[in-house]
Amino acid sequence: MDQQQWDAMDAYLCQQTQAHDEVLEAALAASNASGLPPINVAPNQGKLLNLLARLRSARHILEIGTLGGYSTIWLARALPPDGTLLSLEANPDYAEVARKNLERAGLASVATVVVGAAAASLEGFVREGMRPFDFIFIDADKKSYPEYLRLALSLSKPGTAIVGDNIIRRGRIADADSTEPDVIGLRAFFDMLATDPRLSSTAVQTVGSKGWDGFSLSIVTS
Repeated sequence: MDQQQWDAMDAYLCQQTQAHDEVLEAALAASNASGLPPINVAPNQGKLLNLLARLRSARHILEIGTLGGYSTIWLARALPPDGTLLSLEANPDYAEVARKNLERAGLASVATVVVGAAAASLEGFVREGMRPFDFIFIDADKKSYPEYLRLALSLSKPGTAIVGDNIIRRGRIADADSTEPDVIGLRAFFDMLATDPRLSSTAVQTVGSKGWDGFSLSIVTS
C-alpha cells in the first residue's frame, strides 16, 4: 500500500459516509488562503470526533490546538443548544482565521477561541475552578502532550473522554533511543496513559490521507 492508495480509500470513505458540506470546505479554503499549514484533521477523522463527542453526550468541550477551526466546527456541531466549547490557540493569526470560520458556520456563540500558550491557559482554568469538561481533544505541539494531559486531568471528572491526536509519528514513537523532542514528549504521554490509575486508555494507529499516524482514546475513571 502507498500514499496514493490511502488517499483514494479516504476519499471513498468520506464520499460514502459524509454529505457535501460547504461550511467545512469554506473553512479549509480560508485556512489555505491565509497560509495556515495543511495539518487539520481529515474529514473522516473530524466526523469521528463529532460522533465520539455525541456518544459522550458532551455539553462542555475543550480543544487544545485550534489551527483554522476545522476540527472545532466538527466538535461544536456535536453540542446541544446550551453547550460550550473552548479552543486554545497560541498563534493569534490562526485564531483570527478560526473565529471567522466559526462565525461563518454559525457557531460563534457556542465556540470560543482563547489565544495564548495552552499550558498557561489551562493553568488559569484550574486556578479559576472552571467546571470539568466532558470531552477533551489534544492536538497541539507534541512535546507538550504530557503537560497538557496533566492539566486536562485537573479539568476532568469521571466519564470525561480524552482524545490525543497524531501520536504515532510514522512509527517513530517506538524508538526508545530517539532524541526528537516530539517523540520524547509522546513517549512520556504514553507512560502517563499506561500508569495513571485515573485513566483507562487505548491507542490506534491509522493510515490515510494524513499518512501513518494514529490517536489515543482515554476515559477518566476516577
